[in-house]
Amino acid sequence: MPTGARLTAAICLGLVAFFVSFLVMPLMPEGTDFGYFVHVNVALGLLCGWIFMGKRVGRGLVPAINNGITGMAVMVLWALFIQGAWEMFRLAMRHRYDGPFEALSAIFVIALDYFFVIAVPSVLVPLAVGGILAGLAAENASRRWR
Repeated sequence: MPTGARLTAAICLGLVAFFVSFLVMPLMPEGTDFGYFVHVNVALGLLCGWIFMGKRVGRGLVPAINNGITGMAVMVLWALFIQGAWEMFRLAMRHRYDGPFEALSAIFVIALDYFFVIAVPSVLVPLAVGGILAGLAAENASRRWR
């Protein structure tokens, strides 16, 4: 059911994904082709805000903060998985893997490598603050538009 709180959560988490994507780009190796990196992350932010955060609003201030942090964490996990899968697919097309199970396990290795790249305060602090603000904004929208 579309609500103002779901829309607010989706837009806020999409904005967090947009800004953090540009913070991650300088941390990646030089010459990295980002392609649809920002677009995919924003779409994930919109989906996680709508689906995950939007249905958990209206429970109070502390649950709103928890909802924002959890929504942000889910968004980051999905982004790591999808970006890792895309990189695995790119490498698989160059015949870098001996079999399908090696390729599938490489998704998680690549995603973990990406996590260690973004696990710096210049990325984690905006993620946490953005997640908290998104949760509070969704809670505020839930109270305003019943």
